[in-house]
Amino acid sequence: MTATVHNWPILETARAQVLEQGIGLSEDQLVEVLTLPDEALPQALELAHRVRLRHCGEDVEVEGIVSIKTGGCPEDCHFCSQSGLFDSPVRGVWLDIPELVKAAKETAATGATEFCIVAAVRGPDIKLMNQVKFAIDRIKEEVDINIACSLGMLTQRQVDQLAGWGVHRYNHNLETARSFFPQVVTTHTYEERLGTCAMVKAAGMELCCGALLGMGESLGQRAELAAQLAALEPHEVPLNFLNPRPGTPLENQGIMDGKDALRAIAAFRLALPKTVLRYAGGRELTLGDLGTREGLLGGINAVIVGNYLTTLGRPATADLNLLVDLNMPIRELQKTL
Repeated sequence: MTATVHNWPILETARAQVLEQGIGLSEDQLVEVLTLPDEALPQALELAHRVRLRHCGEDVEVEGIVSIKTGGCPEDCHFCSQSGLFDSPVRGVWLDIPELVKAAKETAATGATEFCIVAAVRGPDIKLMNQVKFAIDRIKEEVDINIACSLGMLTQRQVDQLAGWGVHRYNHNLETARSFFPQVVTTHTYEERLGTCAMVKAAGMELCCGALLGMGESLGQRAELAAQLAALEPHEVPLNFLNPRPGTPLENQGIMDGKDALRAIAAFRLALPKTVLRYAGGRELTLGDLGTREGLLGGINAVIVGNYLTTLGRPATADLNLLVDLNMPIRELQKTL
């Protein structure tokens, strides 16, 4: 007698609602996915992968990031070693324009279609905006790659400037659920982040708005965050997993369980069937090589290659070789001849 393969009601619901209709799961439904037993995890990942293929296609988008200004940030995000308020080993460093151009060229050489300029600031001042403008111009002169920025909270004027300079995508993460946010950040509000996100979308830039999981939030709050991101409708959602940094308030939090991380990947894909879901920081520790492969077969369709802002990632060649091994094509820029 053949055993029933698909015997988890929430996965049957997701098959009809998400796979067939393209309608993301609700917050309550996502809690059901996040609380599935381990034996249901392979089926959840398989379904999430099918959703990704059907609604996003088979291509994988590759991105590199580099920090123009590292450390010395005045905000108190409890996970971040770049905060100037914590006794962290990260020092304030500015990257010059030739180094940025060099990093953009190296990123493009991996097959990446996106290069993100990041600064550890509450929001950019005139000096930083001028440097970003100069960097964008120099990169565009020498590299055929889309440029993204992550510069903290913006004014309307700054949003308009970045859009006018040809910034393709702006990153501004919600990080965690509204209900958990005050336990992670006290120097600015969830609403302030939402305000910048709304202005970015209204200006015509793509919005990249991500999550950082494993900070002590409940499973319900993970579902809450996924639902809140779905309501925001960003183009891209990076999934980060906490890599506890020395000197920060979360240095003793511990590393998220790998199976919980995979459940979260499946849940976020089922909440956001048509969104770019990107592997970001912390996956190396949380998932390892096997888990990284499982996530790519469980809904992920974009990858940051190389190192992150203050932590080491996998070598770019490791991720690129894995994509080849999985027969996943890397999305290439359209070349104008």
